[in-house]
Amino acid sequence: MLDTGWVVSLVLTLLAPCALAGISLINCGLTKSRSAAHSLLTSLVTAATAMLLYFVVGQLWEPNRSDGAALLSLFAIGLTAVIPAGAAAERWRLGAAVVSTMLLAGVVWPAFAHLVWGAGLLARRGFVDAGGASTIHAVGGLTALAVTRILGPRHGKYGDAGIPAAIPGHSAPYVLFGCFVSWIGWIGMNGAGAILFANQSPGAIPLVATRTTLAAVAALLAAVATTRLRFGKVDASLCSNGWISGLVASSAGCASLRASTMILVGIAAGVLVVFSVEWLELHFKTDDPGGVISVHGVAGLLGVVVVGQPIQLGGAAILIAVILPAVYALNWVLNRVLPQRIPPETEQQGADLHELGAGAYPDFQSYNEELW
Repeated sequence: MLDTGWVVSLVLTLLAPCALAGISLINCGLTKSRSAAHSLLTSLVTAATAMLLYFVVGQLWEPNRSDGAALLSLFAIGLTAVIPAGAAAERWRLGAAVVSTMLLAGVVWPAFAHLVWGAGLLARRGFVDAGGASTIHAVGGLTALAVTRILGPRHGKYGDAGIPAAIPGHSAPYVLFGCFVSWIGWIGMNGAGAILFANQSPGAIPLVATRTTLAAVAALLAAVATTRLRFGKVDASLCSNGWISGLVASSAGCASLRASTMILVGIAAGVLVVFSVEWLELHFKTDDPGGVISVHGVAGLLGVVVVGQPIQLGGAAILIAVILPAVYALNWVLNRVLPQRIPPETEQQGADLHELGAGAYPDFQSYNEELW
């Protein structure tokens, strides 16, 4: 007779790839049309590389892991690998992205996931992260920060005075539709994680889904209000970032925090992401087309610490003091051996033409020369 918990966790796990698809759509929509195909292909290839490598290397870290947990971890590393592609869009070589992903999936991610979801130090001390706020989103966001700093900003992003220019994405509908798709994936990821990593019963899943949803809707409305007050208009891309930041911030405590607390977490995430995107772009000179560092890195760390246990601060400290320097060092060395950025003289043509030989929209003008 089949175990009910196993069946429910399997069904939820099979929803998890929707999160990967949604994030990929958002990353694509927030880039220019001349790099749209390259953006989606990079997401697909990096996810495939990460999952294949984790299948081989991950077994060394957790050889006795249950089938359900192993499958969820497979999707989790795929999602983690997709996150940096949004920050490095329009200038990251496909081949370099693959090798960078191999370093992430073969070295960094299994080690940290073992600490949190395996038998590592954080897990033994009661660290809470049912849905991957730390293992997926903080690791992915910090990797995005490292890669973006190494690549540098897109040409034309900063003028002589250092003021960032607005480079709008090519498809707001892609971005907003990606939010709906991601929502399904998060319910699956958080729900399966609650059973497999937080020892919740299948009966708790409706509450987990409710908490996840409340964090997302609160974050969205907070981003709507914040952008309206700051800019006089509601900003669609920042609002989509707010929605995803709420989902990210819900991931750690989705199995333990109260629903009312999740609303407050969502509000904090939605406001924080708007200011974080602006601060990183204006003061830190970090060109992140998808707002990935703020959405996944900053909101992921927020989700970790709001759980409230002292060990959560220890986990956040490891992420900032160990994981970030590690991924930066690995990518710095990689960049010396295999330059990660496409040549500047070909960036104007777009990553589609340079890397793939054809544009995503051959029947339409793919870019405006004035934005170069």
